[in-house]
Amino acid sequence: MNSETHSPPRSPIVPIQLGPDERFRFRCHKGIACFNKCCQNIDITLTPYDIVRMKQHLGLSSREFIDRYTVDCELDSHGMPGLKLATKPGSTECVHLTPEGCGIYSDRPSACRYYALGLVSMRRKDSPVDEDSYFVVREAHCLGHDEPVEQTVAEYRHAQGCDEYDALNREWRQIVLKKRSSGPTVGRPSPRSFELFFLASYDIDGLRAFVASKRFQDLFDLPPTLMHEIMTDDVAMMKFGFRYLRQVLFGETSIPVKSAAEQERLERVRERAKDADERARRLSEDHDRMYGSLE
Repeated sequence: MNSETHSPPRSPIVPIQLGPDERFRFRCHKGIACFNKCCQNIDITLTPYDIVRMKQHLGLSSREFIDRYTVDCELDSHGMPGLKLATKPGSTECVHLTPEGCGIYSDRPSACRYYALGLVSMRRKDSPVDEDSYFVVREAHCLGHDEPVEQTVAEYRHAQGCDEYDALNREWRQIVLKKRSSGPTVGRPSPRSFELFFLASYDIDGLRAFVASKRFQDLFDLPPTLMHEIMTDDVAMMKFGFRYLRQVLFGETSIPVKSAAEQERLERVRERAKDADERARRLSEDHDRMYGSLE
């Protein structure tokens, strides 16, 4: 019998919940020996605003950026589609890492901005809002925790530009949280719902083409000022996509349907009901002809 014992691997997350005004010790800078080590073994799930910023930085359409710089993933056990930042071929190194450092640093993703903090959003039972908690991420290679610099969580988030990213991603995170916490009807959406979720979350330019289509325009009543804004501004289009997701996934109507389109929908419902009544009447007559003599 082997008497040797092994300790379980240490988690890089320090299990201490931090509030915005609590302090922690950390500093990253170009002179530190481990600079860019955290970019050499990445697992970064992207948010909608991450993609907007990076695709604008690189001068690409959202579809071009997705095809070149992301890989597919699943956000939950039901297969809700997500995207992760790609790595270089045959490597775990970030595709945007250069010998000089991050090639898109000014528009780097939210997860990169937060490092070495972790953000967890949770919603308590029967609560209408999600609550944010913060944790220190302490990986073996990172020497930033030994630097003699302390700051509050709020100060660090502000310095890294996390405030803007969190504000613009919050509604999307709420949609994901609500979907996860809902019952089976919402929890297992159709393949079409997955397609719409992906389109409205990540493919801003594809969503713009969809909204401009005759099919969409015939159904929804959008003011000209809103149409101009979402056709010319990626962030406005992204926010509109969140509204559309809430309407499609949860029935939270904020985009008005044209009265003529609604009337047509009601007419189709009435016609289907008439067809159902007619089928039931014919079945009843067939039943009477076949079995009436036995009564």
